[in-house]
Amino acid sequence: MAELHDLSPTRGSVKDRKRKGRGPGSGSGKTAGRGQKGQKSRSGGSVHPRFEGGQMPLIRRIPKRGFKSINRTEYQIVNLRELARVEGDVSPESLESAGLIRSAADLVKVLGVGDVEGKLTVTAHAFSRSAREKIEAAGGSVTVLGSTPDA
Repeated sequence: MAELHDLSPTRGSVKDRKRKGRGPGSGSGKTAGRGQKGQKSRSGGSVHPRFEGGQMPLIRRIPKRGFKSINRTEYQIVNLRELARVEGDVSPESLESAGLIRSAADLVKVLGVGDVEGKLTVTAHAFSRSAREKIEAAGGSVTVLGSTPDA
């Protein structure tokens, strides 16, 4: 049986690397395939990928708009009208299984767009004021995750 130290590449599958700048006999001596003079022939000389030959660069031509804080809290949004698709109590896990959010591990916020049919026990990380009022007006209850019980 072949051992690891017996293995070698198939003949002809591995080429020797080009040894540039090793004299005229090598075929790529003197300028080593870099042509004559100029920035690209120099050691360390290359043009960065965004350089556009002195033309105003794209990143400076396009307008800059808006701002996103690195400390922002991003919620997955669920509207009240979509809660009808969830059977039983509403929680991040039941919302995920109903396909309303991507991940139960991420934060969920319930917004007040639409109406509530019947009593619902809704558990989420945040609620808009209108969503909280509509759920409680329909006789349901609201539980906020990750906070103190009186919040």
